[in-house]
Amino acid sequence: MPGTRPSGLPGTIPHWIGGQAVGSADGRTFDVADPVSNKVYAQAAAGSRTEVDRAVTAAEAAFPIWSRLSNRTRATTLNRIANEVEARCEQLAQFESFDTGLPITQARGQARRAAENFRYFADVIVSLGEEAFRQGEEQFSYVVRAPVGVAGLITPWNTPFMLESWKLAPALAAGCTTVLKPAEWTPLSAGLWPQILTAAGLPDGVVNIVHGLGQEAGQALVDHQDVPLISFTGSTDTGRNIVRGSADHLKRTSMELGGKSPVIVFEDADLEAALDSVVFGVFSLNGERCTAGSRVLVQRPVYEAFIRRLAVRAERMKVGPPTDPDTEVGALVHLKHYARVLNYVETGEEEARLVAGGRRPAHLPEGNYLQPAVFADVSRDARIFQEEIFGPVVAVASFEDETEAVELANATQYGLAAYIWTSDLKRGHRIAHAVESGMVWVNSHNVRDLRTPFGGVKSSGLGREGGTHSIAFYTESKIVHVALGDVHTPRFGTGASV
Repeated sequence: MPGTRPSGLPGTIPHWIGGQAVGSADGRTFDVADPVSNKVYAQAAAGSRTEVDRAVTAAEAAFPIWSRLSNRTRATTLNRIANEVEARCEQLAQFESFDTGLPITQARGQARRAAENFRYFADVIVSLGEEAFRQGEEQFSYVVRAPVGVAGLITPWNTPFMLESWKLAPALAAGCTTVLKPAEWTPLSAGLWPQILTAAGLPDGVVNIVHGLGQEAGQALVDHQDVPLISFTGSTDTGRNIVRGSADHLKRTSMELGGKSPVIVFEDADLEAALDSVVFGVFSLNGERCTAGSRVLVQRPVYEAFIRRLAVRAERMKVGPPTDPDTEVGALVHLKHYARVLNYVETGEEEARLVAGGRRPAHLPEGNYLQPAVFADVSRDARIFQEEIFGPVVAVASFEDETEAVELANATQYGLAAYIWTSDLKRGHRIAHAVESGMVWVNSHNVRDLRTPFGGVKSSGLGREGGTHSIAFYTESKIVHVALGDVHTPRFGTGASV
């Protein structure tokens, strides 16, 4: 029955430090509500500097053991973690759907992807070679990599368990120990990590979890002098604060931040495929995705027809309870976020032409539900064109030629993803190179290859993760130079000519 709670819901969600479930030292908790009823269903421990200190101490104690294991041994543990995740896929999906409002079918995909992250990085770490350089017969040089130490991981609320795995898997593969601070709005699935990691045989203290508010627990992790590395996924404003806070200790940071990604549709494109991609790219995951193609730029000859078809598709999107397998758009994650998205819809009605959606469906009088909204004739200075909404709202504008398409695509502070639709592959390459974006798809929606670098430019982030880029981030490289023969060093200070 839609709205039914999954079995096994906890009443409390504790921290996990040094292999033990613990509450906060001061006993504080915070409420956790589900987005369908907006009613509190659990209390999560509210961590502070005290709990972060304890977690870092536990991670430091576990570091010598974990970091000295062979790559193969760590990979074996990662594969066991993947097995345990897969064994709980349905429970994970139900917890994730209940906590985030994601449709259950999409939550199942995120659970499977989490397992694949561990399998993939297990493969990476055993197959990764290190560089070597030979300078003739005189010298040989080689690179060794060592784990950085305790990694601070701060994750968002949109696909929490999968994105936690996206950070945990490479950090563990590289030999780091970790302190994870999950998003406070969606801590439920993170509560399954202790049983998963314990069943997989991960040593106590290698992974520690501290729940709490970002400005308290998250800030304590950023400020901690014994955490040399922070990986963060979330908003641009929070990312800026983390980079500032990391400066005093010269922490290494990886920031995957906001996006306002353009979809550029030329008149010669496969318009049916482009339409499918636009609808999926901005409305799947409830529109709460960093790489959403939330600005659609359409060449003028096909603009009006494309708008009409997009509006029809948006109106036909099935909005409903996350537990319903037919649901395509579920409930937005939190009442505060829902209000924020509705505010953008109101703003959009003042700035542009609303051609579809933007209202609560009549059959859903309660919960954070919104019929996907389509705005047409959006100007480049409109807020709904410039600002990340992070919901099922799309802004559509027209362009005349390649030059205007690129100008519009680059006309925001963001540069995470971009999507280009054209039957002219030469044009596709030209536009891909001209768009200011960390990732570009040509005639494709967001199909990820875990080997590739993930990240953005401008206000969309710093650094890259994915494949060997992740291992490079979680390790320090050292170059060792070895002489192969007699060394002929200029003899200073001997009184003889050099």
